[in-house]
Amino acid sequence: MVLYTINVPATSANIGPGFDVMGLSLSLYLTVTAQVSETDSSGTITLAYEGENQSGLPLDPRRNLITSTALYVLECNGFNEFPRATRVTVNNRIPLGRGLGSSGAAVVAGVLLANAVGQLNLTQQRMLDYCLMIEHHPDNVAAALVGGFVASYLVDVDRSGNIPASEADQAQREREQSAQAADSNIKLPQENIGHFLQLGCSPLIKAIAIIPQFELATSKARSVLPGQYETKDVVFNLQRLAVLTTALGREKPDPWLIYRAMADKVHQPYRMHLVPGLPEILKTFDPDNTPGLLGVCLSGAGPTILVLAIDNFDKIAAQVCAVFDRHSVETKYQVLDIVSEGATCQVSPK
Repeated sequence: MVLYTINVPATSANIGPGFDVMGLSLSLYLTVTAQVSETDSSGTITLAYEGENQSGLPLDPRRNLITSTALYVLECNGFNEFPRATRVTVNNRIPLGRGLGSSGAAVVAGVLLANAVGQLNLTQQRMLDYCLMIEHHPDNVAAALVGGFVASYLVDVDRSGNIPASEADQAQREREQSAQAADSNIKLPQENIGHFLQLGCSPLIKAIAIIPQFELATSKARSVLPGQYETKDVVFNLQRLAVLTTALGREKPDPWLIYRAMADKVHQPYRMHLVPGLPEILKTFDPDNTPGLLGVCLSGAGPTILVLAIDNFDKIAAQVCAVFDRHSVETKYQVLDIVSEGATCQVSPK
């Protein structure tokens, strides 16, 4: 028996003005262990969950996001199924549907799982290509894959400027329609679909995740965004994004510089009504009245609130949670490190 242990960090995307651009990897992990038989070449997958954050997740390997992603990558590389009988166990400490990158982490875990069991020796860039065939926005998957404070963008790969998502969608449909994956005629994704750059982030900064106890689907959060923006709002975000990418990396963070640079006019104003208490939270707390605070924003599509801070972490969290309490929203919070290492896979004989 060979044991693979895959760890993928949670992520927070956007960081205020960086809509679909910026991501931070956080010290909260999805762990996938794969016990691979050395004698049974049947390719059977046994899937199980343990711990929290598993309610309603499918155990059918071709419908589960982690294992279906792994199957897609394997099929792209000449395998009709897992090379050997494999027991996959998932322990996910990333809350689902909260804006902390749970789906992106699952996709990254699936790609690493395929790379391990198929011994594919994929480069990090090639793994990102596969991730983007499933999760079409690079901010979360890039940060989860490589770690740290990450900027990313997509390369236009066809005339419409879209990722060739139809291939991944067609592959999924074919897997559901037929057990004969060899007949699915799956094609490799194009190379270099997206690019990323790891930026500096001061080791003094921690992330406080205040997590409301309700889910907010990314599709719903995206549906409220306008189809067009005024030029002045786009310029507002670009100005702040340019400053933020450097300000977070300074050895001694400047609270007001970061606070003002985390303002946004592209996504948060349109999502205010989806998260009770969000308008009050964004308006109330600043570096003068809340010592240690650097900035406040919606984490990804929400509903989690991300606070960047250098001190008084528990006190700041309690103050933000109190706002939610006034709006009858139950919350939990975690003080997290911004981790420089992304997804990892370790192998050991068992």
